[in-house]
Amino acid sequence: MQFGEIAELGFDPRRARVFEQGWQSWSPSGSYRTGESPPRPATDVIRILAYRPETPIPEGAFQGEGLLAVDPDDGGPVHLWSARDLTRVPSIRARTAGDRLTVEADGPVRHTRHDGPLAEALADWADTVAAEAQLPPVPSAAPLWCSWYGYWDKVTEADIATELGLMEQHGLDVDLVLLDDGYEAGIGDWLETRSGFGSLPGTAHRIRDTGRRAGIWVAPYLVGHGSRLFREHPDWLVDGAHAGRMWDQDLAVLDVTHPAAAAHLGQVFRGLAALGFDHFKLDYLYAGALPGRRHEDADPVAAYRRGLELIREAAGPEATLHGCGAPLLPSVGLVDVMRVGPDMAPVLLPRSGDISQPSQLGARLTSQAREFLHGRWWVNDPDCIILRPEVEEREQWAAFIDTTGGLRGASDPLASLDAWGLETTKRLLRPSTPGPMRATPSTTPAPKGVHQ
Repeated sequence: MQFGEIAELGFDPRRARVFEQGWQSWSPSGSYRTGESPPRPATDVIRILAYRPETPIPEGAFQGEGLLAVDPDDGGPVHLWSARDLTRVPSIRARTAGDRLTVEADGPVRHTRHDGPLAEALADWADTVAAEAQLPPVPSAAPLWCSWYGYWDKVTEADIATELGLMEQHGLDVDLVLLDDGYEAGIGDWLETRSGFGSLPGTAHRIRDTGRRAGIWVAPYLVGHGSRLFREHPDWLVDGAHAGRMWDQDLAVLDVTHPAAAAHLGQVFRGLAALGFDHFKLDYLYAGALPGRRHEDADPVAAYRRGLELIREAAGPEATLHGCGAPLLPSVGLVDVMRVGPDMAPVLLPRSGDISQPSQLGARLTSQAREFLHGRWWVNDPDCIILRPEVEEREQWAAFIDTTGGLRGASDPLASLDAWGLETTKRLLRPSTPGPMRATPSTTPAPKGVHQ
């Protein structure tokens, strides 16, 4: 759709701020002075992986996906423009000229005003969305350990066994062990294991034998060009949808509107649930909402939601669905836990300078800006606790995690922790807070080297 003007405001350029809500988990979100340049994608590939590629942001404009707010910071009301429902998420832009600010959108929006600070306005908006979606109360989430930041994509069944032993030895309060990327034979071939990994049923059994729950990582909408699924079922793919490039291969998108592809998706999650996995980290979910030609003439957001509904049905009503790289508004009511920032990393700054990419800074800034969602829509996931000695500014990352109300998940190989790292990890591994925490959106300026 074309953008159309919906409002014009006067503002003080020295004081006013604009809050941008990014499209998905990894998209930067935050509040910026009207003279600042918010973070933007460093490359075309990153635009696909971490932004909303079908609506690139023009130079000099602010843009929120389903939500944009303007805080005059002069005692006047905060103005919010937001999506009217979860199935049609407009892009909303603001442009400034002198002391005038023009707002435009490419779809229907709701305009509200709030007589109070920006943090309260955002929290009230999230409460309204939750009420309209009739969301149940968000329960607390127990702590977990995840294989990713210790073993990356080379994880084995033996590694999980080692960590389970160390959890017992050190008395770590871990309710769930999450097997992350690296077990699978290919991106899309989720029920087949990589040579050298070991046994998937055996891994689930090992975890559950310790009295813990077993979780597993899946990127349900992705089909790697190197996978067996890609070779054997090209008719199950969204025509014209390119999900980027990772794992040294191009990525296609599974078309969940195709009956056979939908049946396959259900088979995957019924199969994993039958092995004993009941927590599913669903990654790279943005792919399910990419535009393209589908078997049915379905809107991309509607297709995305249908896929999550299929997963919920197959995994079972008691399973935990954990979104990541996921469009935020289209996921409301469909996931229990949601990553609200980009990946953490052992380094402070992202290599590309783009804070949608893995780094401590990006994970902190965007997760902090979205703290107001915690306990209202889902359990926020600010990403993992990693505190081994080589992690840059690890004390600051631990301090940040301590301020959040969301999911607590450790991910260091436990043998790599020194005394401070182990003690701090044990202290931080506590259940999430069950209710919302009203935190002020981050206004921290980006350090030098961060892509603007």
